[in-house]
Amino acid sequence: MQRNRGQRGIVGLCLGIVSAGLAQATWATEPVALGITSTNDPACGTNMVAGSLRPQAPGTLKMVERLRTLKENADPRSTIFESDRLAELCRTSLPKATNSSQEFAVLFEYGKQLLQAGQSEDALKQFDLLEQRVTQAGGSITGRARVELRRRRAVAMLRLGEQENCLSNHNASSCLIPIQPAGFHHLPRGSRGAIALFSEQLAESPDDLSARWLLNLAYMTLGEYPDKVPGQWLVPPKVFDSEYTMPRFPDVAGALGLDVDNLAGGVIVDDFDNDGFLDVVVSAWGRNSQLRYFHNDGNGRFTERTAEAGLLGLTGGLNILQTDYNNDGLLDIWVMRGAWIGKAGRLPSSLLRNNGDGTFTDVTEEAGLLRFHPTQTSVWFDYDGDGWLDLFIGNETTDQKDPDPCELFHNNGDGTFTECASACGLAVKRFVKGVTWADYDNDGRPDLYLSCRDGANLLFHNDGPAPGAAPKSGKWQFTELAHHAGVTEPLMSFPTWFFDYDNDGWEDLFVCGYYIQNVGDIAADYLGMTNHGAYPKLYHNNRDGTFTDVTTNAHLNHLLLGMGCNFGDLDNDGWLDFYMGTGDPDFSTLIPKRMFRNAEGKFFQDVTTTTGTGHIQKGHGVAFADFDNDGNQDVYMVVGGAYTGDNYRNALFLNPGTTNHWAKFKLAGVRSNRAAIGARIKVTVETPAGPRSIYKTVNSGGSFGSSPLRQEIGLGNASRLTEVEVFWPTTGIRQRFDGLELDHAYFIREDQAKAEVIPLKRIHFDLQQQPVHNHLMQSRL
Repeated sequence: MQRNRGQRGIVGLCLGIVSAGLAQATWATEPVALGITSTNDPACGTNMVAGSLRPQAPGTLKMVERLRTLKENADPRSTIFESDRLAELCRTSLPKATNSSQEFAVLFEYGKQLLQAGQSEDALKQFDLLEQRVTQAGGSITGRARVELRRRRAVAMLRLGEQENCLSNHNASSCLIPIQPAGFHHLPRGSRGAIALFSEQLAESPDDLSARWLLNLAYMTLGEYPDKVPGQWLVPPKVFDSEYTMPRFPDVAGALGLDVDNLAGGVIVDDFDNDGFLDVVVSAWGRNSQLRYFHNDGNGRFTERTAEAGLLGLTGGLNILQTDYNNDGLLDIWVMRGAWIGKAGRLPSSLLRNNGDGTFTDVTEEAGLLRFHPTQTSVWFDYDGDGWLDLFIGNETTDQKDPDPCELFHNNGDGTFTECASACGLAVKRFVKGVTWADYDNDGRPDLYLSCRDGANLLFHNDGPAPGAAPKSGKWQFTELAHHAGVTEPLMSFPTWFFDYDNDGWEDLFVCGYYIQNVGDIAADYLGMTNHGAYPKLYHNNRDGTFTDVTTNAHLNHLLLGMGCNFGDLDNDGWLDFYMGTGDPDFSTLIPKRMFRNAEGKFFQDVTTTTGTGHIQKGHGVAFADFDNDGNQDVYMVVGGAYTGDNYRNALFLNPGTTNHWAKFKLAGVRSNRAAIGARIKVTVETPAGPRSIYKTVNSGGSFGSSPLRQEIGLGNASRLTEVEVFWPTTGIRQRFDGLELDHAYFIREDQAKAEVIPLKRIHFDLQQQPVHNHLMQSRL
């Protein structure tokens, strides 16, 4: 989520009003800080898992109560995203206005907050009332005020159309651009109203690219694009053309009951009970938004087990990660809270221990991880090579006089952690939005990269133990080398990751820019015009500690405005592709998500339209994962915005598959960390063109969304799997396996010389079934 126009508190818009006795009057309300909450989930704070199920663990109950207390004590004026409560404040303040200027200011703000709270029709009524009251006062709304009021009305009409069609009558084609017939709006009043207002704006300001973009979108929702769009305002269909042909990936989340309707949040797709089937955990950032766990039953269905897992009342969290912090072979969950809301975001994150019986326990406090800093980005990695996963948290400092510094927690190997960031040279006080790690110089130690929204990005080289440090003390040295390595940009950035996109055995780096003035910048980029946005960077590893910016040569010089993100192999050709969830909190930022195919490590091709993945609602946590064990990676995305009324349904894009081969590897460390995070895999295959090597590091992918730790590797047109090599950085062990077969899954232990076949059961999803939604768990706020 982006903090620019429309996100600086309840901004005094300064509408100019020409009226009798009020020449060019203006109004403003007080700016506020940041935060979000909600009030309508009866499940939150429940002390029993459900009915006669076992009571929640004491640590969980304590965290539930802590979160509830923080929510109840929160001042709604400390946030700009909590629009339902802010709308109520506006309503109650209307009678207190002492003059026309104040009344007009409150009426406008009331309408804006109602829109952002999801009450589109009520918002339109308030905007109408505002205009009536100005007229009654003998005046008129002119200039910037008139333009802004028109824009708010038009956006409210667009949102009304979404609510009446895409949400109330949701289907697999809803909000996928270019919109197909099944996604057309059957109730047209919202889009018709928007078309009239945007046309009016363009008649006055033909160069308004924001209005032009949204006008085309409104026509598209009615099935009238491009034919009925006035030629001078048309965004040509060719700008959406894909650069490579791929089959369409249908959205099957609704059929599987995985289309959670909520706000912005994170996702983990992984096997939490070690039954060979990938489960799904999703979060949403509203303070009452319930963390939800969906068990993959292995029969084509998912069952929600949130209550049975002991998770009720654990709310909020913009991003989530899996880990195995205690090396017991069971994946645990890390929930990050407080992002984007400044000091109001001083909320605790949560470490949820997997108990191995289908339940989780919040062990944050007993593990020594209870802190109160705003964050949405962390990494689990073994920085000191002791076989236990450590935790680096990228916190968000918005006030250098009262900072929220980043933290490094050393795993003590006994279920507890010790904070040691400053001692290790990681005393960072920045607005950190993305953290990723890799051994970028292949020296056997994992390094850190920090993506920031307040200046140059940071690259910390892992130098090893501090002089005189005792073994297993966690006293380590990191040195900041971003400028030397050439990876400081973009200066306004968000998601990031390391991946070996060209299969040369060296980790490359991607970091996405995150700034626009308005949606007109996106339109300008599609139309090949100059704009004010922050572009991404793809850095190629030079193998000498430095990187080269290859963004333009890789065809990635697009304005992406990325939030959620991840990478995988869409067509199993052995080259890593990626999907970017795009957007920002502004209701008018309706832009396609972007899917990019890797063309043999040379450049990337936009395949958004051909794959049918150009969702225009706000995209957050993304995971690439083979949900049905057919060997092809599907893509799950959490969808929904920041304001309390900007909810939407999550999507699961099912991969139709190719003829290319694949292999899967589940690794288990013994002296290394049990989850094998950081282990490096090299797969050598024989192809018609000769031998080829494919590289993959065990991790969960990008900085916003978590793919499985079981590695899913495309092998292209391989005729034979020649060798698999696994390098364990902790021990320096290199295992080599031959005789493995194509299109199989294998289990590899650090201390065993033989890879064991995993007999994965293929799942056939019943896409005709009618999902049962648990409305108790369906809180959007």
